[in-house]
This record gives sequence, structure tokens and C-alpha cells, in this order.
Amino acid sequence: MKTHDEFSDYYADLLDGRYDCVDRIVLNGYFALGQQGGGFRYWWRQLTGSDATLDQEHVRELAGRFSRRVHAYAKRRRIPLRHCAPGVRKHELAERYRPTDPAFTGVFLILVAKAPALVWEVTKSAGGVPHLTRKTPWPYVNHYHFHILDKDWGHLTFKLSGHPPFGVQVSLNGHEWVERRARKRPVPVVKEGNCFIGGSDFPALDRLAESLCDAHAIDRLAKVCERWVYASCLCFGLTREEQTRSGFHYQYSCYQLEYSRNLLFTRGTVLEEVYQGLLDRTRRALDVPTLRTIFGTKRRPRHRADSGPPRLERVIDGTTHDLTVLKLHFGRLTLKMYDKGARGLRIEVIVHHVKALRCGQRLEKLSIVLAKLQRMVIDFLNVVYGAHRGTLQAGTLDTLPQPTQRGAQRLAGVDIQKPRMRAVMEAVLALAPSPEGFTAQDVAEKTRPLLGPQGSAYTPRRAAYDLAKLRGKTLVKRVRASRRYQAPIPGVQTLAALLILREKVIKPVLAGACKPKPDPTPKRMHPLDLHYENLQQELRRTFETLGLAA
Repeated sequence: MKTHDEFSDYYADLLDGRYDCVDRIVLNGYFALGQQGGGFRYWWRQLTGSDATLDQEHVRELAGRFSRRVHAYAKRRRIPLRHCAPGVRKHELAERYRPTDPAFTGVFLILVAKAPALVWEVTKSAGGVPHLTRKTPWPYVNHYHFHILDKDWGHLTFKLSGHPPFGVQVSLNGHEWVERRARKRPVPVVKEGNCFIGGSDFPALDRLAESLCDAHAIDRLAKVCERWVYASCLCFGLTREEQTRSGFHYQYSCYQLEYSRNLLFTRGTVLEEVYQGLLDRTRRALDVPTLRTIFGTKRRPRHRADSGPPRLERVIDGTTHDLTVLKLHFGRLTLKMYDKGARGLRIEVIVHHVKALRCGQRLEKLSIVLAKLQRMVIDFLNVVYGAHRGTLQAGTLDTLPQPTQRGAQRLAGVDIQKPRMRAVMEAVLALAPSPEGFTAQDVAEKTRPLLGPQGSAYTPRRAAYDLAKLRGKTLVKRVRASRRYQAPIPGVQTLAALLILREKVIKPVLAGACKPKPDPTPKRMHPLDLHYENLQQELRRTFETLGLAA
């Protein structure tokens, strides 16, 4: 179920369309019996008939046979096979070899690279009984990346370990599935890189993408994995007859996922103005650790694309304008916002390990995981909107310093003139986008650097007290049945407005107004400096009228 967010709704009049989509999906495939020594021995007996051949030499022979068969198959079918050094971006390399024939399906490239994998070490007891132990840490062994074009999912990657129990990792792209599904309907779709752009039917694409989040998507993913993994990948280690005889069968779990909300603005210049203004206002408030601009040309296209019939071909990403990435890390979760294409803004959540979400990793949990990621994207946009559009209700400045009552406890008010309280408010704003909320310990760690040399005395206990004062003013709230806190959107707006008002309005204006003689005006001034100059001049006249010494 799609839910609107405050940011998208606020800029709805400036948008040509918007859609949500699952982006990258990474699944881990594993053979359950092969994860334990006893299970591996049982599987080996089913494969060979006894434990007599279960030794280190025969286990290595399986890996050697896998490699020889892959190389022979690639040579016979004239499929490019490349050995990759560490650091090579394999997906980008694969795009160079991608077939141009739209009807092609099958393996079109095999890459070989080393990565850690589960490898069993076999030793024999005095009585000849095999004993299996995991090699720790996992050694680096050859993995074979089978790049495949599928009729429904487009470009797939199966990364298979050459050593038994032949662990596999499957990478898919939700945008490619939606694109191919749309062409079958047919639904107008124009794709630039990994993003749908103008000329596409965004409501229809949004409905198609939503079907990837329901329970039927689990069956679709399982089918595409079964379609290729046994016949095109595992067959080099175990023939189909050996797979059947030994009962080798993969189970799948979710490993990494990306979910994005995409906004298409009417013009590139409108996107530039909105996005850069948002970055200027929220960068300090949200404590952005990474704000990276990848430089291209300086200007975006000023006009829309030709208003002819929508193109239905695949468009290669030819972006030449600046790309600015706002990135927030929270453990194994990353929240990103960046401009995509000429007019697109993408808001994305990445879970680097689904285990961090604590809602299960089995493939059957996929719909639950995606619903949680969607909620994170919406909450992130709401927090960004709150920090971007700070507001103060009438009377807020008067009521903040007043004490509050929570049950039998009387709490002091919030005095923004105190450095400690300002530091706490900045820390809460910085932690507001955290998908799981934040603790008093998190607030203490964020506040200490802001207090300078005196910060070492600021403990989680003091942070809990300050949070209680903010709760009394409804600026933060406690997550039910936990010791974690969240900042509601009105609270984020109030905190941002208070800090901006003090640091960006009152402080610089009064500092300049109290100078006996203003500095010479430079030839080029920032628009904000012009506003400061005008306000300072009016303040000086006001001081003269009131008879105050400037």
C-alpha cells in the first residue's frame, strides 16, 4: 500500500510524475545440508555411495572439475570468460558485452574473481572416519559470475562458488522487470539508465512496481532462480543426474535490497533550484557525513524533451550535468537522495544486510522487508521536509522556557540560549532520519563534539534528562515499548526553525547592526547577504528612533 509523503505532496505542482520501485535485489542461495559437517557427510554419501572418498583430495577435485568444465563450455559456445582483478566493477564491465539482440536469452558473459566462501577441511581419524571442520576465516576462492539475460527479469547475475557446497548469490534489478512487464501490456515507458523519465505512464508503472512488493513476487523470484541456477550454473559442478541423486537443492534468503521513490520535475532548472536549496538548508541540520558532487557540465537542460509520441526503446544513460549525492549512514542502512538524469530526483534506502532489519531473512519474508523499506523512505522524506520547511507556531518562543509537568515529575523548560540545550537540539535533528529511532546514548555521542572541551562530562544520563524536557514540549516522542526516541515532523520543523532563526537570522543581523560603520559593500554579494544588509540598515534606523546605542 503506497503512502504519500510531505515532501512529494508539497512539490506536487512542480512534478510531471512519481513512482516507487524496488531497485537492486540480492539473494543468497544455500544448500542447507552443506552448512553443517554432518549434513555434508550425508550428502556426500548420497552423491558417491560411501564416505570412503570423502577426503581433501576429492573435495578439491570437485572444484577443479568445476573450473575445467566452465572454461571448456565458454570456449565451445564462444562466450567471453574474463578473470577480474580486485576492485573491478563487474556489472559495468558486463554492460560492454551485453547482446544488442532484444530477443537474446541465456549466458552472455562469465567473469571469474576471488571472494570468501565456505570451504570444508577434511581430516581422517585413526580409524579412517572423516572429520569436517570449517576453514576460518573463510578463504578466498574462485567465484564464477554468470551474466544472463532473462525474458522477464533482463540482466541477472549468478555468483557461484566453485567449492562445495557451491554457495550462490543472485542479483536482480526491479527496474528491468517493470520495464519488460510494461512492454508486454503495452504501457508507455521511456528508460534512461536505471530510471523512468518523461514520456512514461507513471501511474501504470507505479502499479506494476507495486506488484513486486506483494506475496506473488516471492514466487516470481524463486522461479527465475530455479530456471537458471541448476541448468546454467551448478551443472558445471554437479550434473543434473548428480543433483537429483544427492538431493541437492537451494534455499534462498534476502541479503541486500534497495527501494526508491522517484520524482520527475517539470524542468531541470526547477529540480536544480529545489534540490540545491534543500541541501543548503538541511545539510548542517541533518549532519550529512557525505555530500558529494560528481562534476559534469554546469547546466541542466532548460526545456522539456520533444512532446512527440513516447519512445519505447531502451535509452543509455548519457547524463552530463552535475550529480550531487546526499548520503546518511545508520549502521547497515543507508539513506540517499540524489538527482537522477536531467529532471529526476531519487530518494533511496539501501539495506546492506537484511539481518539489520530484524524481521527475518528468508525469501518468504520479502514482502515484509519491502514494506519496512518503503516506510523508511517515507519517514526520511518527511524528516527532510520538516528540516527544509521549518515553522514556528504562535507563542512557541514564550512557552518553550516554561516548565512542564509529566505525571508527578516537574521538568524544566527548553532554553535555547543555553549552549548545552542548543547542542542537544542539533543532535536530535541530526539523528531524526534514523529509521529505527535513536537512544540517549546516541544523543550523548552526537552532543559531546558540539560542546567542545566540556563535552566529555555529557553522559547518557544527562541526555535522557534533556530528552525528557524535549518530550514535555512534544518535540520528541518515545517509541512504544522501547528506550528509543523519534522526532515527529512538527517537532523537526520547530527544532529546525528555532536553530535557523537564532543562527541564521538573529545572530548575524544583530552582529552587523551593532557595528558603528558598516563594511564597504563588495561588488558581488550572495542574495542572503543582501537581505542581511537591508535588515541591518533598518535595524540601525530603528535603534536611532528608539534612542538605543548601537
